[in-house]
Amino acid sequence: MKRVIETAEAPAAVGAYSQATTNGDLVFTAGQLPMTAEGELLEDEPIEVQTRQALENVKAILDEEGLTMQDVLKVTVLMDDIDEFDAMNSAYAEYFRDNPPARSAFEVAEVPKGAKIEIEVIAAQ
Repeated sequence: MKRVIETAEAPAAVGAYSQATTNGDLVFTAGQLPMTAEGELLEDEPIEVQTRQALENVKAILDEEGLTMQDVLKVTVLMDDIDEFDAMNSAYAEYFRDNPPARSAFEVAEVPKGAKIEIEVIAAQ
């Protein structure tokens, strides 16, 4: 059965979606923007800062379920400029030092709210 995951330690969902859902085996996060739990969007910060904030949001959601970044199986990264991949990857690597998950990274025409990046993950319970 599907169950919704919600934490005050990550930005609240502002539409018809949940921060994350689980079926008891897998956790699927919604795409996380570089936004603080208080709702401050870091759209003017460099890609490294935005990457860290998006991953901090993922980390907070996983923590709500008693999971860590080591439980992440798959990451999808959406960027508005793939030329910033190396800088994003440098910040990203801080969160996945050992046994990194599978990952896809795409350039998209636009990320919501004018951010440079959006990150979603699938993790195992």
